[in-house]
Amino acid sequence: MHRTARRASGGAALLLAATLVLTACGPQSQGGGDDETTGTSTETDDGGSAELSIVPSVQIDIDGAEVPAAEAGNPVDPAGDGSAECAEGTSIAMAGALTGPNAALGLNILYGAQVAVDAFNEANPGCQVTIKEFDTEGDPQKATQVAPQIVGDASVLGLLGPAFSGETAATGDVFNQAGLLSLTASATNPDLTTNGWTNFFRGLANDAVQGPSVAKYLVNTKEFGSVCVVSDNSDYGIGLAQQITEGLGDAANEDCAAEVKTGDKDFSAAVQIISGADADAVFYAGYYAEAAPFVQGLRDGGVDIPFVSADGTNDPQFVSQAGAASKGAILSCPCGPAPEDFAATYEESAGQAPGVYSVEGYDLATIMLTGIASGVTDRAGLIDYVANYSGEGLARTYEWDDTGELASALIWIYEVQ
Repeated sequence: MHRTARRASGGAALLLAATLVLTACGPQSQGGGDDETTGTSTETDDGGSAELSIVPSVQIDIDGAEVPAAEAGNPVDPAGDGSAECAEGTSIAMAGALTGPNAALGLNILYGAQVAVDAFNEANPGCQVTIKEFDTEGDPQKATQVAPQIVGDASVLGLLGPAFSGETAATGDVFNQAGLLSLTASATNPDLTTNGWTNFFRGLANDAVQGPSVAKYLVNTKEFGSVCVVSDNSDYGIGLAQQITEGLGDAANEDCAAEVKTGDKDFSAAVQIISGADADAVFYAGYYAEAAPFVQGLRDGGVDIPFVSADGTNDPQFVSQAGAASKGAILSCPCGPAPEDFAATYEESAGQAPGVYSVEGYDLATIMLTGIASGVTDRAGLIDYVANYSGEGLARTYEWDDTGELASALIWIYEVQ
């Protein structure tokens, strides 16, 4: 039997809006760029001036077919009814890249979670919950050093994270053995739910959904007959590239498939391979820190075919760092666009608009908070609460199967315009 969470009260205007922000899942973010305030590029190919941003285009199913966006529902309100009671010092943890080249992805999740916690604490004087931040820099080795600190803090009842697939794979056994809930907003490697972990739940579609969905969209809707698939060497990039390649079938051009490394800035070898191929598009499986100079290298090298990537690139830092070269890029994401009222509250709280996984960070923190409000006082209880949870969030309905995968999840296609 599934526990049904409390629904939003009439006063929780933040949660009731479902109008999509056109720049959602790709607006402001931390760090420099052409415009640090907006996270958008102001340079155009013709030397003119026009802002670029990542805007939602269409939602697709596993067959790559367009699916109408769901009507506004009644998402769970983290504030609840204001009657929550809990022990002093009760906390949840967030683990992910908060510094380093891909910090924007981790910060987006943290800031989304903070909106939920602030709403909960304001409404529940008898239960004040803290988010404890653990910076992994997105590095699996660093994450293994941080994980013991998280499980060793008895006040932490649940973990939002880890954020990246590599660090999740490296630390999953630690959290599982400690019986600590690991609720990720962004780790999409399909293998993560095949390890027998009973504490791990994924709050979005994995790459076994994203890869085939996007591949079929590229072939059937965009009618690309030849696609060069380029992957970085991260767990995320390798797994996604495999799924995309398999999904493309004959459209995957083996002659221009290439591999790069995280941290690379010179992609001339890959650019040369692609420039010599008769391809219709390039798909990049990796993160924005490398995607930005890669697409710039493609354009500088005279390769003007469409550039396609996924959630690791779907961040305003890609637009800021790549500038005009990012224009027209097609970016998929299992993340949901931000409702307008949430975006306004988030921006007031974080000083920037929501980005990729901000909504998921909010939704998953809300689930943990409703568990605490229901009377959960220990780690085992919170795992059980999530395992039996069924409730609507801003991004989607959350309900998990016995492997920790969502019962239903779809993919969004975004474009840089």
